[in-house]
Amino acid sequence: MASIQFSGIAKDFGDTKVVCDFNLEIADGEFVVLVGPSGCGKTTSLRMLAGLEKPTSGRILLNGVDITHVPSKSRELAMVFQSYALYPHMSVEENIGFSLSLKKMPRAEIQRQVAAAAERLEIDHLLARKPRELSGGQRQRVAVARSIVRQPQAFLFDEPLSNLDAKLRHSARIEIRKLQQQLGTTTVYVTHDQIEAMTMADRIVVMEGGRIRQVGTPMQLYMNPNCVFVASFLGAPPTNCIKGEVRHADGDVLFTAPGLSVRLASHVTDGPATLGIRPESLMPRTDNAHHLHLEGVVRFVEALGAETLIDLGLSSKAGSEAVSEVTARLPGHHLLSAGQVLPLSIDRTSLRLFDKSGDVIEGGIAGAPR
Repeated sequence: MASIQFSGIAKDFGDTKVVCDFNLEIADGEFVVLVGPSGCGKTTSLRMLAGLEKPTSGRILLNGVDITHVPSKSRELAMVFQSYALYPHMSVEENIGFSLSLKKMPRAEIQRQVAAAAERLEIDHLLARKPRELSGGQRQRVAVARSIVRQPQAFLFDEPLSNLDAKLRHSARIEIRKLQQQLGTTTVYVTHDQIEAMTMADRIVVMEGGRIRQVGTPMQLYMNPNCVFVASFLGAPPTNCIKGEVRHADGDVLFTAPGLSVRLASHVTDGPATLGIRPESLMPRTDNAHHLHLEGVVRFVEALGAETLIDLGLSSKAGSEAVSEVTARLPGHHLLSAGQVLPLSIDRTSLRLFDKSGDVIEGGIAGAPR
């Protein structure tokens, strides 16, 4: 098992800065997910940990030992690639046991360890097959089994589920997480899929433009994003980010956008701002005086059975032109149609206010705790 530390890591490809000032500590046995859009530097960061890329500057420590310049094969880390990287001419059994054969381990011991890993991943009936005879999900399990038998200090996963269909991705997420919990092996997992990040991670590292934007547990990041990027990246559907203005008027501080007005705390300064509203925070009208009351004109309805997603145009009063577009997530099935006016309420504590740079304004909403 292992603790991992990135200290001031940077990576340049020519004049292009791919990773900048990357600092992160990962505890022994922790499951950490690096998430972000394509090109944000998450895979490059993982490859530097694996020893497949050399940092331009900074250090990487494994259990307190500097491994920045240690060859990849000597790092005792096991990586599962997006393509799985199975040897096509070898059987499943040979693929899983390949690293053990390189160590000149006795054949009987290799067979024992391969059989144990294959049984754990329920692929023991596939040992004689070649990779071309396997489904995508089976290949993914073989790649994981090959990593297990190495008994590495840490698992590294580079988007291992991206080639699977939606149903298989769901089951594979559960299998990988359960396996990691059983083994207790430190794991660093890269994905662009925020659902994978939310459902699998002990902690999530959100990256953008080669930099870490926020680190925390899934719920910390979901409930308390520190910037517009994190708020809009996590969640499906994502946070509604409404651009508007902050103005002081008649002793009040207000955030205003077309068809929308929200009272703010006194310390918020004038200027451009963004209001973040989670889709599930938009609820059918309540009588709570502390809630923000709105009306939305229904534009499109997605009935999903357990929940209903509604695209709306918000207005602050009946008859106003609806121009602030949002998505609401309502539990259950709702018989709504385009053009219908829907009275809504929002709990002020669920709102987030961001400044013109996109950073959160702590305690920005009047009546919400600071």
